[in-house]
Amino acid sequence: MQGFYNITTKIKETLALDDFVNTVTYGDIFEIDLNKQDIFPLSHFIVNSATLNGSVWQFNMSLLCMDIVDESKEDVTDKFLGNDNEQDVLNTQMAVINRLLELLRRGDLYSDLYQLEGAPQIEAFFDRFENKVAGWTLSFDVLIPNDMTIC
Repeated sequence: MQGFYNITTKIKETLALDDFVNTVTYGDIFEIDLNKQDIFPLSHFIVNSATLNGSVWQFNMSLLCMDIVDESKEDVTDKFLGNDNEQDVLNTQMAVINRLLELLRRGDLYSDLYQLEGAPQIEAFFDRFENKVAGWTLSFDVLIPNDMTIC
């Protein structure tokens, strides 16, 4: 059975190809030294659970896509945009999520039998960690074939 290795490797490889991702990590987010500026933008994913349903595994995953918010030292002139790039960060990191979801929904990942199940949930976050970061947390389910034989 290679399903767990296959899904985690495929997600990592797909995220690593994205122009708006510098680092891809897996596992406990608190084990990553988020103080290093050079690791951002960062995509971090976690496998929350797996359910076997006959010939199909359903993996529930969380993906955090984030980048550092840069603040300008100039006075705020635009009350809507503020003096930082927070909206730019949210826009680019949502694009990372959107590309991954579309590949799972109807792209190469779908053709390779890594298929999105149901409606993913996306939630914005700000300043969740030690750096001033912003981004999105995506919760989603992926179906893959169960390749275990009974022999």
